[in-house]
Amino acid sequence: MPVTVVRFNLVEPDATPASLGARYRAALDMAAYADAHGITTVQTEEHHGVANNWLPSPFAFAGAVFGATSRVAVTVSAVIGPLHDPLRLAEEIAVLDLIGGGRLVTVAGIGYRPEEYALFGVEWKRRGRLQDEVLETLLKAWTGEPFEYRGRTVRITPRPLTEPHPLLLVGGSSKAAARRAARLGLPFFPSAHLPELEAYYKERLVEYGTEGWTMMPAAETPLLHIAEDPDRAWAEYGRHFLHEARTYASWQSGDIRSAVKSSATTVDDLRGEGVYRILTPDQCVELGLDNLVLHPLAGGMPPEEGWRSLRLFTERVLPRLAD
Repeated sequence: MPVTVVRFNLVEPDATPASLGARYRAALDMAAYADAHGITTVQTEEHHGVANNWLPSPFAFAGAVFGATSRVAVTVSAVIGPLHDPLRLAEEIAVLDLIGGGRLVTVAGIGYRPEEYALFGVEWKRRGRLQDEVLETLLKAWTGEPFEYRGRTVRITPRPLTEPHPLLLVGGSSKAAARRAARLGLPFFPSAHLPELEAYYKERLVEYGTEGWTMMPAAETPLLHIAEDPDRAWAEYGRHFLHEARTYASWQSGDIRSAVKSSATTVDDLRGEGVYRILTPDQCVELGLDNLVLHPLAGGMPPEEGWRSLRLFTERVLPRLAD
């Protein structure tokens, strides 16, 4: 059975508070529906100060999802570690681990937008050292024991449910990220299909004498939308996918490697690339992928169209994947 993911970043260009509130509630209803129909994971993420209202508070959203569900995992991919106070972050994740019964998965990255660091007055050049401090602090804090932090002794409560600690992966596409994960004995989550980086991570595990594993994105990880008539859906809703693709492209420099990377400037270009795909239920089944990522509210997609996609996926794709 493939891993099935419903992704939410809650983007809505030109939103009003009322429309954005409705979008958030629709996402929570979709998460509950996905949970009830056997979808594996809800995935969310973090970006700040974006004009299109990209979700800045993934842990608040994760808590709301846990309140609406009982089985589905919630992956935060990724939290931008250096933008958070390490002690407060340890508390937030511990509480969510308790609320969700161990269903929270946190991928810690350092981000790639200097303007986010500027927004919070965090020095961009120190991001690697800050990330080291964040990860080291989380691991110490979750023991529930006193430890030294910035020259003083601190203790964080409550302890999380998951032993030895909530699932924490180091994300990124650089050797520095792979070394950081290996040094701390944490699993590594490359931001794209990068076998050479996985090999480097394994070499560093041997060097540091630690243990870990890689959650490697597949070589092909398209973002999916399901429709009875893909031509109609592209014509009516393709602009929403293009908006997201162009937003990502504006953030990513040449050395950033991501599973979501597009050079498209038109809807037709985007359709031809295959990063975003609108498929019929039959076409989705025929993909034969081990990881299916549904993106029902991409780029400000109207919730009613997102619901059509989600229902087609659960009613006409999922049952056939189990066969």
